[in-house]
Amino acid sequence: MPLDVIVLAAGQGKRMRSELPKVLHPLAGRALLAHVLDTARALAPRRTIVVHGHGAERVRAAFDGSGLEWVLQAEQLGTGHAVQQAMPRVGEDATVVILYGDVPLVRAESLKRLIDAAGDGVAVLTTELDDPSGYGRIVRDAAGRVERIVEHKDAADAERGIREINAGFMALSAKRLGAWLKKISNRNAQGEYYLTDVVTLAVSEGLPVHGVKVADPDEVAGVNSKRELAMLERAYQRREAGRLLEAAVSLADPSRIDVRGALECGRDVSIDVNCVFEGKVVLGDGVRIGPNCVLRDVTLGAGSEVFAFSHLESSEIGARCRLGPYARLRPGSSLADEVHVGNFVEVKASRLGVGSKANHLSYIGDSEIGSKVNVGAGTITCNYDGVSKHRTVIEDECFIGSDTTLVAPVRIARGSYIGAGSTITRDTPAGQLTLARAKQASIPSWKPPKKKS
Repeated sequence: MPLDVIVLAAGQGKRMRSELPKVLHPLAGRALLAHVLDTARALAPRRTIVVHGHGAERVRAAFDGSGLEWVLQAEQLGTGHAVQQAMPRVGEDATVVILYGDVPLVRAESLKRLIDAAGDGVAVLTTELDDPSGYGRIVRDAAGRVERIVEHKDAADAERGIREINAGFMALSAKRLGAWLKKISNRNAQGEYYLTDVVTLAVSEGLPVHGVKVADPDEVAGVNSKRELAMLERAYQRREAGRLLEAAVSLADPSRIDVRGALECGRDVSIDVNCVFEGKVVLGDGVRIGPNCVLRDVTLGAGSEVFAFSHLESSEIGARCRLGPYARLRPGSSLADEVHVGNFVEVKASRLGVGSKANHLSYIGDSEIGSKVNVGAGTITCNYDGVSKHRTVIEDECFIGSDTTLVAPVRIARGSYIGAGSTITRDTPAGQLTLARAKQASIPSWKPPKKKS
């Protein structure tokens, strides 16, 4: 049977105390709903229908062009009511899986188990909690079959003692779901239409209800407050740290790493504490990342090392490079093999050739730097004239003396030496020493200013 996925994402999230719709709050750098939709795609559904409500325009805009079908739940009258809004988009021949936009850590493997278990009846995802307060309880019969799901506010004292709870996820045939949704009512403590009443209707018709239990409660935990969001952030990062350790990455402290995107690592990679990885980051064999670094959309070649407190963004870094401490690569930076970018050096939209070095206190922007170039301390490329950006070209085997100012557009020809303290405004000849300094003078009659009393 084809698979149709319904994602319930209409809730306001009052306890978040935020103007941002709940499902757009970030976890690991991405919206809660984005995590859920990624998991849905892993199931290869025929269609994915998102039921949205609070902040509808912002939610839709955040996922514009993603091939989703959107259904508005103008009034939030319960989970059963939300699914009713989506049913006109669901094919009668489908198996339906119901997901939640604020439950971001559910695994595709668990949902596949859920789908396989549904068969001719209904399958629900469950877990056990030490404190199940507030959750619907799974009531089983003497044979262990699911008999019904009772919401916490409607549960008797004995039922509140049950630790197995309903995670909300459900798989069943669209035809049966549509028929049962027409029969549910809102006669309960909250005056809402509960999706869980479908279970009771299935049992009353003699159809099996299968409870598929997941061992990790974090996998099915929802977000209703900033506290719960922070707890799931840590759960996500523990999961990522575990994945990296299984791949033989050396983590100085697995509890002090943040992966906010996709991190790929080769062999013998080492990551120190308090590092943040955003977007897509690829670390080649033998890469070492020092403490307190931030890497966003970066590729590092084999054997490269990043020292403490460096910030690298949207850059390509070759093999056996050394960066930092306190280095910054801005978008569009490309370093060939064996390049050194040292402490308090900033590189933006520039290419540095094989073996070139800028070790101290320099700014390199909009530049083409050849191989075996030495950029002295305090050198800057003046790439902006107040209106337009201009490029600086430094050819192979040049030596740029300390405290040099290169006023773009300018070309430093191959093998040039630039004397320290020079301001270069014109192209230089190859293989020569170029100096551009004002004449030094001392003024004997000069006196320092004095403060007025």
